[in-house]
Amino acid sequence: MVSGSEAKIDVNVDFSQKLCASLMLPSFRGSQSPLSLIIGSLCIKHPNLFGGSEKLDVSWDKGPYDSNALIAYRRPRPEWLSQQSFVIQHSVSPEIGVHGTPTDNFSRSGSGGVNLSQFSVGLDLTEPANSNWSSTTSIRFKHVRPLNDDGRSISRDLDGLPVTCSGSPHDSMVVLKQESHYAKANDHSFFRLRFQIEQGIPLLSKWIIFNKLKFVASKGVKLGPAFLLTSLTGGSIVGDMAPYQAFAIGGLGSVRGYGEGAIGVGRSCLVANSEFTFPLNETLEGAIFLDGGTDLGSGRHVPGNPSLRQGKPGSGIGVGYGLRFKSQFGHFQVDCAINAFQQKTLSFGISNLTS
Repeated sequence: MVSGSEAKIDVNVDFSQKLCASLMLPSFRGSQSPLSLIIGSLCIKHPNLFGGSEKLDVSWDKGPYDSNALIAYRRPRPEWLSQQSFVIQHSVSPEIGVHGTPTDNFSRSGSGGVNLSQFSVGLDLTEPANSNWSSTTSIRFKHVRPLNDDGRSISRDLDGLPVTCSGSPHDSMVVLKQESHYAKANDHSFFRLRFQIEQGIPLLSKWIIFNKLKFVASKGVKLGPAFLLTSLTGGSIVGDMAPYQAFAIGGLGSVRGYGEGAIGVGRSCLVANSEFTFPLNETLEGAIFLDGGTDLGSGRHVPGNPSLRQGKPGSGIGVGYGLRFKSQFGHFQVDCAINAFQQKTLSFGISNLTS
């Protein structure tokens, strides 16, 4: 960290989701250099860019197979007005959830030879918090370009089916997004609700027109020294869509015991999670969990029907146990889960690390 009167630069290494990916996903790049295996992040913050408290944030995150660069410029406004941010973002990531091939009884997902390069530019508006509610509205132009594992643009997957909505090597769209959060907590429990709506605006005839809804509801309750956490996630999309816009079910953030997207890929989804944690000592907790998810029979409505081609079941349940270690440097977790095909998986995670 470098501090000064005008700017502050933070350099840190983040092993949270990136470490999970490197342990759970097989190598799928044709050739790898030592730089391709670097996992880290760079953050530059300028608190007073033009002398009027304008803020400039520049961040770059690099994983073994993905990267994300973000530039955000914020102008100061009164607290009772919406806070505005001008955002430019570019990311590259493997599309494992939709195009990946399940292996080892659906416990892992291998590369399907499709990666996404996404560029977006637009404006974010954050509304002033009102009681327990908060909301953010954004409008962005997005340009999505599928790539193969060698970094070349493609319009079809390994089976010869389109990977874009337009059928060309790229899709373009203007997306209006509204996200609302509700949170309420006391000493014994909490409840959180998040709604997200995306609308594709057809400014040009070839641009994608769609409406996508997603919600996440979670409830946590203290039971003596133990804690019970339950959550329900669902979503649906109508109108035009490309395969990469579908909901992928299965994986560390969905149904444990399965590879990423190994349960199914659908226009709709529903995922339920429950986890019971209990203290073993001051820094170590034990956990047992039960996850379940389904595409609600919507997999056949995804262009190219990747679920059918890859033999995904469309629904699944995972059950398991794990450990949670807490320290001043971050949280570390290990989970062992078994899916409906009696295949065990072991996953690792580290979060909230500081350098």
